[in-house]
Amino acid sequence: MTTAPACPQCTMENTYPDAGNHVCADCGYEWPMAAAPEADDSDVAVIKDANGNVLADGDAVVLIKDLKVKGSSTTLKMGTKVKSIRLVGGDHEVDCKMDAGSFMLKACFLKKV
Repeated sequence: MTTAPACPQCTMENTYPDAGNHVCADCGYEWPMAAAPEADDSDVAVIKDANGNVLADGDAVVLIKDLKVKGSSTTLKMGTKVKSIRLVGGDHEVDCKMDAGSFMLKACFLKKV
């Protein structure tokens, strides 16, 4: 039995195959079953924002939804602009500094400006 991968947009595992695509039942996102092969350096991870734009160190991004900070009463508001991001490995791909402090964020909650 083969299982469909987790959704790249919302990271939920409630996905299913449909024709030549995978479909997320939670957010409705569709992506092709056969991923396009990377042209060069396969060891370098490509990090994309919520719209699929490739992010790079130093880019400016905007939060696309309110995010509650774990262990705090602080909420990062939708529309907050973040300048000079830094890409790092791991589950939370973006390291940034805002007025509220320094945070590690997932790229799926960001939109490139």
